[in-house]
Amino acid sequence: MMDSPSLLTMLIGFALLLGPLVVLHELGHYLMGRLFGIKADVFSVGFGKELAGFTDRRGTRWKLSALPLGGYVQFAGDMNPASAPSPEQDGLTPAERAQTFHAKPLWQRALVVLAGPLTNLICAVAIFAAFNLAYGRVVAVPEVQGFSADSPAQQAGLRVGDRIVAVAGSRITNFNEIPEHVVPYPERTVSVAVDRDGETVVIPVKIGTSVEQDRFGNEARVGRIGIAGGKGEIVPVGAFESVQLGVDQSFSIMRMMGAGIIQIFTGERSMKELGGPIKIAKYSGEQLSLGWAPFVGFAALISINLAFINLLPIPGLDGGHLAFYGAEAVRRKPLDLRSQEWAVRTGVALVLTLMLIVTINDLASLPVFGG
Repeated sequence: MMDSPSLLTMLIGFALLLGPLVVLHELGHYLMGRLFGIKADVFSVGFGKELAGFTDRRGTRWKLSALPLGGYVQFAGDMNPASAPSPEQDGLTPAERAQTFHAKPLWQRALVVLAGPLTNLICAVAIFAAFNLAYGRVVAVPEVQGFSADSPAQQAGLRVGDRIVAVAGSRITNFNEIPEHVVPYPERTVSVAVDRDGETVVIPVKIGTSVEQDRFGNEARVGRIGIAGGKGEIVPVGAFESVQLGVDQSFSIMRMMGAGIIQIFTGERSMKELGGPIKIAKYSGEQLSLGWAPFVGFAALISINLAFINLLPIPGLDGGHLAFYGAEAVRRKPLDLRSQEWAVRTGVALVLTLMLIVTINDLASLPVFGG
């Protein structure tokens, strides 16, 4: 086990990680808004009191704010960073009103909102694609070569030589595709279809639980079925395939994140498994101490995390705005201003509550508190 990195390394890692990802996210909103002729009043990295900033020739205030846990773009016509429409729009000239966010067609507003998470997702795909292009991909035949001690798969009836063709109904062509259907689901029973002597046999396997530690002592509760595959072969990939693989890898991670969120709501996982800014800072410092390649790979995971969280249909987040626009498309008119304001307030309260929970989890995990 390696020693934990210093506090300075964690702070540097956190700044190098979250700063660029937040800027990329907000740039997605900003540039899409520019494309549709929407004026941006404020582009802020962080929340709260302004620490430094400048105003460009278009009238946009670019600033760095005191609370470095996100950012926002405030477009013309918004009365707050949550993008609630400003009641003062009646005093605008027609030319000024044409530059406001809420004067634009529904599809343009939706694209502006979607652009932030989409930029984070594109960033992750680009990182994975670069790794795939540089290092190739591992190809391993999904054939059982052995079992671990007390293997759930062996106890269920799998045999050495079985070729796994499907897990939980999803087709398997590479041994490395199996973890997505196993790791997030400890204690669940999953159907494993194998090719045995030319016949397809479907075997229910109860996934075992393993609490594993990384080199820094961080623990994770994961699912394992205890099988070993053949030795993998590294295969070079071209530019197009590397991007295709990057997309597959990114959406695989998003699916696992979604499974984790659902498990927390259903009680299969504890709220204690959620982490916040302190834990991200800790992990970013640890990955930075291992070198740039692990750190950049971790940045891709956090970028996907930002995209995923922002797409949740919670008022105040990008997904909440998209939900409003979905309702507007169905009703053929927007929700009334009061309903939107209350929804945003409720969403912000939910996000703040979640931030409080993850911060308590983070603090409880620190050694000084016995974690």
